Amino acid sequence: MSLLNPDVTPEKDFPLRDDIRLLGRLLGDTIREQEGEAAFEIVERIRQTSIRFHRDEDEAARRELETILNSLSRGRTNQIIRAYTYFSHLANIAEDQHHVRRSRAHAKAGAHAITAPAPREGTLARALKLTQEAGVSRAALQAFFASALVCPVLTAHPTEVRRKSTIDREMEIAQILAQRDRQHLTPEEEGACQESLRRAILTLWQTSILRRNRLKVIDEVNNGLSYYDYTFFKELPRVYAALEDQLAAMDPAWENVELPSFLRMGSWIGGDRDGNPFVTADALRQALLLQSKHALQFYLEELHCLGGELSLDVRYVNVSEQVRELAKASPDASPHRQDEPYRRAITGIYARLAATAAALGHGDVARHAVGEAPAYASVEGFAGDLSVLHRSLLSNGSGSLSRGRLRKLRRAVDVFGFHLASLDLRQNSDVHQRVVAELFEKAMPGTGYETLPEEDRVALLLEELRTPRLLTSPYLDYSPETSSELAIVHEAAESHRRYGRAAVPNYVISKASDPSDILEVALLLKEAGLLRPREGEMHVNIVPLFETIADLRHCSHVMDALFALPDYMHLLRSRGQAQEVMLGYSDSNKDGGFLTSGWELYKAEIELVEVFRRHGVSLRLFHGRGGSVGRGGGPSYQAILAQPGGAVQGAIRITEQGEVIAGKYSNPELGRRNLEILAAATLEASLLHSGQPAPRQDYLKAMEELSNSAFRAYRALVYETEGFERYFWESTVIGEIANLNIGSRPASRTNSRRIEDLRAIPWVFGWAQCRLMLPGWYGFGSAVNAWLEKRPDTGLALLQEMYREWPFFQALLSNMDMVLAKSNIAIASRYADLVEDETLRHAIFPRLRREWEDSIRQLLAIMQQDSLLDGNPLLARSIRNRFPYLDPLNHLQIELLKRHRSGDADEQVVQGIHLSINGIAAGLRNSG
Repeated sequence: MSLLNPDVTPEKDFPLRDDIRLLGRLLGDTIREQEGEAAFEIVERIRQTSIRFHRDEDEAARRELETILNSLSRGRTNQIIRAYTYFSHLANIAEDQHHVRRSRAHAKAGAHAITAPAPREGTLARALKLTQEAGVSRAALQAFFASALVCPVLTAHPTEVRRKSTIDREMEIAQILAQRDRQHLTPEEEGACQESLRRAILTLWQTSILRRNRLKVIDEVNNGLSYYDYTFFKELPRVYAALEDQLAAMDPAWENVELPSFLRMGSWIGGDRDGNPFVTADALRQALLLQSKHALQFYLEELHCLGGELSLDVRYVNVSEQVRELAKASPDASPHRQDEPYRRAITGIYARLAATAAALGHGDVARHAVGEAPAYASVEGFAGDLSVLHRSLLSNGSGSLSRGRLRKLRRAVDVFGFHLASLDLRQNSDVHQRVVAELFEKAMPGTGYETLPEEDRVALLLEELRTPRLLTSPYLDYSPETSSELAIVHEAAESHRRYGRAAVPNYVISKASDPSDILEVALLLKEAGLLRPREGEMHVNIVPLFETIADLRHCSHVMDALFALPDYMHLLRSRGQAQEVMLGYSDSNKDGGFLTSGWELYKAEIELVEVFRRHGVSLRLFHGRGGSVGRGGGPSYQAILAQPGGAVQGAIRITEQGEVIAGKYSNPELGRRNLEILAAATLEASLLHSGQPAPRQDYLKAMEELSNSAFRAYRALVYETEGFERYFWESTVIGEIANLNIGSRPASRTNSRRIEDLRAIPWVFGWAQCRLMLPGWYGFGSAVNAWLEKRPDTGLALLQEMYREWPFFQALLSNMDMVLAKSNIAIASRYADLVEDETLRHAIFPRLRREWEDSIRQLLAIMQQDSLLDGNPLLARSIRNRFPYLDPLNHLQIELLKRHRSGDADEQVVQGIHLSINGIAAGLRNSG
């Protein structure tokens, strides 16, 4: 099994070719040994036939594939699916390692060059160099870092279906490949590495990829925490250290300056209850406890190691009086350490932190403290003691020692605190409306809150928000829904007392459409003491989420009306006169299609910037981006820089979802690069692009016309074509995805099969699995056709100019280029055959094919490319070489779907479908 063609492989990609050949050979050997030569030969025969079908939709190849696949037993089918699935995973590992290899080679070349090459795109070094070249002052940089916030937010929207056991083995393989890269191995050492790879691949082959049971919320929390061990604990402090060192190298005035911790982690896992009945106050409490425990366990282990390192003897080095005081207060009375004040001080800090862990309910720590000590009242006390060590080392000629483990630990404590990640709450506005209506009705019967017009609702809510009196009473009974929502906000208030306010700093409102939606949450916060009317304090940011096309078009009016309320503005002052707004990419796409979603998001940002400027409020945008292009995915760097001027005001939060989390953050070096990309893009967008001129009026008018045409085409297909809902359910694996154990959340918001009620994740994931990728392009071809029909002489030239000159249009088309390259109309045609109603099938699929062909043709014309991904050779290579191993999974999935839908309920058939879903997702990489 091999991927790269040696005749067309560039020299710099030889190591990638060699890694893939090695991993493919070891996997092939494993299949032969475990399943027999016949299994391996079938794998190869299917691959070769699939290549013929992929190349030219050859009917003979289609028939041959069907013959081969129909002849397979259930057990053999699953063996072959597993073979292709694991090859996709191994190819991903090799590609990730090659990205690391190329980044390191570039950095090494730059370090040894007389004139160093420019830092690579998206790095912080490059961003700083650009600010220097642009003449950005030190004061402007300081102001940016003082107020900036860059926050990737991990969510429990899983299209990642692998178990942690398989991810751990894959990480082991990646580490072995990295070891081979960085060492000059003897033949014996090379043999040992290959033997380790062989064992890891064998373990993978003998380990189930899939979970037998659906995940619980706490399982999702634990899965999210694993990425802190993989990447965040170690790499986030390194990002800060490198940034501080780069600033000092640019300007000596930055020497020994410690930057504020502007790059932090967020999470929705355990706090996002929109449509998830399993996220309760108890789940929130457990999530926060697990997060805190994970952070403190890391600190305790680092303290233990630090104590082993700082063996400085007071007879040879001066020590500050504060360190002596810490040593004196330590329970460590060992005579062997009487002259080692740093060790004794660290032992005392360890004892206090262990006591803190016990006070927070973490249970026993791995290593018991040498004695008792008082717990820290807050993380600031712990951080302060570490700073005492740092200042003493710095003042007494040991500054280089303070720049090692202690520097990273101090930064980790500043970033992660006692809470690890800021956990957002999220709920749907419909729920808030029902809860608030019940509270009013119980307290003041006859209020009829839900029947009131918006103006009266706002007046009633403001009146209640002005008084410190509670609306709830312990002597009244409330419905289960209301009791649950009240319990959540009370648990959030308790988390502030236990871990600090950074533990739960945000409350996101799904389906926000009116100012009353925001004020309802304010009222609930007040009931838990998180909003104090008399003091004018609000301890949690209230974040409206605008999701649908209608919401995006209306959002600036909602915020304008909200800011016109003096009571709300009074509360907002306690939040630093800053307001966060979340924009939903996936639901707006499902509602209006890719082109219209992107355009309405862009326009909404422009309008929000103006409204916020007029009211003197700082804007922080929270981008609800998913993994796939259809859900706002695509390269983060280009996406941030493509925002309209003024939309990135030094602060941005972005959701990280599905298999993208593993793809970005399971490899520590890739994880660090992705963190740097977010920070670098925010820095550049804030300091270098904030004042960029607005796009030309003819660009804006063209985009509006294109969007309107695309919107009509998309809505006509998805919501106005009779039978389309049935076509979707029968031509995709949506029904099977709904039953896959990929998360605690249901696939639909209701029990209906309506597209409107379906969550965006399975909607996009379903189209990705059948390789049509419809949410990432549909409507574009029709829109451009209509545009050019009106302007046959000048229309194309303007669109080409827009692509060259306008970052927004460039990013939009670049993402479409990627998603169309991952589509395959020949394979999609086989999924169309699953639709039982022949009339329905012939009414819809030819329509899809025409739009697909038109979209590709017009995209290539505008981008002036001969083929898809001409401008992205790395991705083109990846796609070209992996698809011979991906396409067979689609063909196998189709045959299994036929069996299953004809009534074959055998467990192996169901398992085979689920395995194929995993393998296709792995091959596509950003499908959900």
